[in-house]
Amino acid sequence: MEFITNNADSTMKLGRKLGHFLKSGDIVCITGDLGAGKTHFTKGVAEGLDIKDPITSPTFTIVNEYEGRLKLNHFDVYRVSDPDEIEAIGFDEYIFSDAVTIIEWANFIEELIPKEHIWINIKRSPEFGNDYRKIFIEYYGDRYNYIKELK
Repeated sequence: MEFITNNADSTMKLGRKLGHFLKSGDIVCITGDLGAGKTHFTKGVAEGLDIKDPITSPTFTIVNEYEGRLKLNHFDVYRVSDPDEIEAIGFDEYIFSDAVTIIEWANFIEELIPKEHIWINIKRSPEFGNDYRKIFIEYYGDRYNYIKELK
């Protein structure tokens, strides 16, 4: 599925919409260039999960945890140089828990991602204007069939 957003607020709105649908144990992988809007999208998802705490990118801590309707584990693996590094912090315990897990820069640890997940790629769309984004959402596994309802 492809979506076009025209500013950070509309990117967050799409994330919020997804957040309303997410279920316990869901895994959301987000990719895109620096400044593409990965964290804005994640902030929207957190709002959809009724999380009240401010969402910040865990670039230096690798993972932040938040409480809401469902618990959220928010990973940023941009600075992970080796997948073994992420495994050492108990990655499997996070992603195979009852929490929703969001992984920014998931392409850096693709080999660790379970077969069933949501994959989101955010691209800048300068042909429309500097603030426009194309957001591509794919899902793998029947548990994510609800993604069709985002349209």
